Amino acid sequence: MIVRELKPKVYSLSAIDWDRKLFDELVPLPEGTSYNAYLVVGSEKTALIDTVHPSMSDDLIKALKGMGLARLDYIVSNHAEADHSGSIPALLAEFPEARVLANVKCRSLLKSALDLPAEALTLIQDEQVISLGDKSLRFMWVPWVHWPDTTITYLAEDRIAFTCDFLGAHLATSDLYASDEARVERAALTYYAEIMMPYRPNVNKHLKRLEGIDIGMIAPSHGPVYARPDFILSLYRRWAGDETQPQVLIPYLSMYESTAKMVAYLVDRLMEKGLSVQPFNVVDLDSGRFASALVEASTIVFASPTVLDGPHPAMAYAAYLANALRPKTKYAAIIGSYGWGTGMPESLTALLPNLKVAWLDAVNTGGAPQTDDFAALDRLADDIRAVNLGQEIVISLDRS
Repeated sequence: MIVRELKPKVYSLSAIDWDRKLFDELVPLPEGTSYNAYLVVGSEKTALIDTVHPSMSDDLIKALKGMGLARLDYIVSNHAEADHSGSIPALLAEFPEARVLANVKCRSLLKSALDLPAEALTLIQDEQVISLGDKSLRFMWVPWVHWPDTTITYLAEDRIAFTCDFLGAHLATSDLYASDEARVERAALTYYAEIMMPYRPNVNKHLKRLEGIDIGMIAPSHGPVYARPDFILSLYRRWAGDETQPQVLIPYLSMYESTAKMVAYLVDRLMEKGLSVQPFNVVDLDSGRFASALVEASTIVFASPTVLDGPHPAMAYAAYLANALRPKTKYAAIIGSYGWGTGMPESLTALLPNLKVAWLDAVNTGGAPQTDDFAALDRLADDIRAVNLGQEIVISLDRS
């Protein structure tokens, strides 16, 4: 674990997980991650803001002891998920005088997850301020940017916002600050897509709340610190805003090349019309790349062969992800092929109730695509171009 000073008496304690490849047995980590805790040493009291993954508890305690810390007054729990709170029991065993500060929802989750004694937990209120002497911590409850319990802790004297998961990035790096902004943007985009995008309305609401605060630095609990806060705040405003880009995503797979021929033809027609197109073969889907591509795309075209009168199971999984992530996509369509059952478009649409999209006409062909099918794909390409240019066409808001 590395200890580095952000401001006088304000320290980053970063546990870098260089080799971790999967988070929660679900989220790919192509560049690892980090778990960041922050120590604020006031003239009267000392506070640790968040902890680290429980597997790294010993490293955190060793680092604190190495700093000469004899007493810890507060452990601020901004969020109860174990990668940020899991070291609290070990810290309390080492610093029994410490009190865990948490909002009402976080306190409840900590009790159930960590079996903490009631006397160790102190309830904090939204906008409450506690003094550490010459430094003070202000707590802002920002529920449902991820979990219902999230708090942002603001260190007023040094203008630092400790945002926990909010505004973070899964990125293992030796850089303390987000100096390689292109690399950090890619990691932050994937992080937003997989974790924050389903709660986009709440993200927007809490971004507006932060506009009224003088923030000179943002210190998240994953990834590097933002010494230039507007870098990440402007990205979040764009990603969480209502505007989309004229980008077409085509999750697809093909069993006997019929659907593949349709996808290849549609991609060519869309490219000829100047649209950005990204096919994703869902048989071995990189969920992080897929989620990132969903963030600003205006249009999704699901392309699947029919299996038992419904979509292929791999396509059903891609649809499940898209539905769960709730992107701001505005238009969608379904194309594919079948042998004997024609119900795939209806079955696939039923898996996507959270997509608030206008549905363009499906193209579903029996066997290999023929002249009429390619003509239908031409019309679909024309419609996609038209809606992305703001032109009116006859479309449906509900295929059910």
